[in-house]
Amino acid sequence: MSEWAPRRFWTTASAVPAEGGFAVHLDTRPLRTPRKALLVLPTTALAEAVAAEWQAQGDRVDPASMPFTRMANSAIDTVAPEFDVIARMVGDYGGSDLLCYRAEGPEALVRRQAEAWDPLLDWCASTLGAPLRTTAGVVHVAQPETSLAALRDLVGGMTAFRLAAFHDLVALSGSLVLALALTRGRLGVDEAWRLSRIDEDWQVSQWGQDEEAADVARRKHSAFLLADRFYGLCG
Repeated sequence: MSEWAPRRFWTTASAVPAEGGFAVHLDTRPLRTPRKALLVLPTTALAEAVAAEWQAQGDRVDPASMPFTRMANSAIDTVAPEFDVIARMVGDYGGSDLLCYRAEGPEALVRRQAEAWDPLLDWCASTLGAPLRTTAGVVHVAQPETSLAALRDLVGGMTAFRLAAFHDLVALSGSLVLALALTRGRLGVDEAWRLSRIDEDWQVSQWGQDEEAADVARRKHSAFLLADRFYGLCG
């Protein structure tokens, strides 16, 4: 038996000005989050993107086809009430950043990582004021507390909407530095994703592609692109 899905009851989904931002109306009815808060978005562009998802629905609503709506709901219902906890958690990625943990071999992979990642760590040190140490292998390397504090402050300065998207960018890439470089214009989204996949791409070049792993990678890449677009739409 198929899962129950609500039927479409509206004709037009539209973005309209609202107190504190922009709401989405289904005809004249304002959208609310799963926790019944009004869905108020920070920019017209984001509200229009959410409205477009609702306008595109068929006779029955498919939540899986509305990623911007889901992320907006998360920003309001989950991130905003627990902002400090989530910001701290995301900021703590700086203590175990992907870019700081290098392969011990082979030499070609070691060189590829250094060529790709060292410039970003240099940028993190010079532009963000947060130098980070690197190590070979998986043994934890302690990072300067002043650097971690600087990175946490950057994350803590985001809005709840941006943090909702930024969390996904960090979690999907494994790197706080890559996510910051992307959202601050140091990298484009395709380059950021490529740089996060150096180890995986090396394995594929040596051993061939595993279809299950490739499917997981494709889904992660799509989610990464969506998170980047959501972040940008937040203004």
